[in-house]
Amino acid sequence: MKYQNRQYLIFPTNQLDKIDFSKVLETSQDTLRKSVDQTKTFIKWEGEQPEFIQEVTDVEGPYTHSQFLGILSTEEWTEQIQEEI
Repeated sequence: MKYQNRQYLIFPTNQLDKIDFSKVLETSQDTLRKSVDQTKTFIKWEGEQPEFIQEVTDVEGPYTHSQFLGILSTEEWTEQIQEEI
């Protein structure tokens, strides 16, 4: 699996100012995916956990790639489409 060293961390969007984007695989706040209610987001990295993460509070994780795929498929992260009859 090519993502075996990748780790994911969920955190509140109000803590985006603590993220050092030079140490993670996202490029900026503008490229982050957010939860359906816009209150959470996540970052990912490969290898060792970046030190700045110690400053982020109310985190969930870190998760592996396979664990995180399951999380993203939940209603919290994927908006359910209502079909009209």
